[in-house]
Amino acid sequence: MSEKSDKIPLAITAAIVGWVIPGGGYAVAGEYKRAAVIFVVITLMFLTGLYVGSVAVIDTINARAWYYAQILVSPAVELIARNVAASGKGVYGKPAEIGQLYTSLAGILNIVCIAKATAIVAHGNAVYKKGKGKDA
Repeated sequence: MSEKSDKIPLAITAAIVGWVIPGGGYAVAGEYKRAAVIFVVITLMFLTGLYVGSVAVIDTINARAWYYAQILVSPAVELIARNVAASGKGVYGKPAEIGQLYTSLAGILNIVCIAKATAIVAHGNAVYKKGKGKDA
């Protein structure tokens, strides 16, 4: 097997771990400080959205488009969605909009981090380090 094909399973693992635990893809890549920072940032952004808008901002029925972005944070969001759907809670007004925005942006940020962590695992980190790129 070639060296590139050997990295594909590890890159897939990084993507899955990065979705289950925000920042986990960087941990698979061996970048533990970056993984910790990403975990804290995404988690705080998501929790801020839940605090501002309540857990009912995770709405699979009335806010389906927002839910698609929110689920990118972690599969644990599905557990919140099931609890909200079972309780019949609703949330409306400006706090709901802000909460949906924060939680959705956390999901979008996480997918960007997953993509970069997967690229680092698959192609190496030399491209991203200062002084190691083509311009150096």
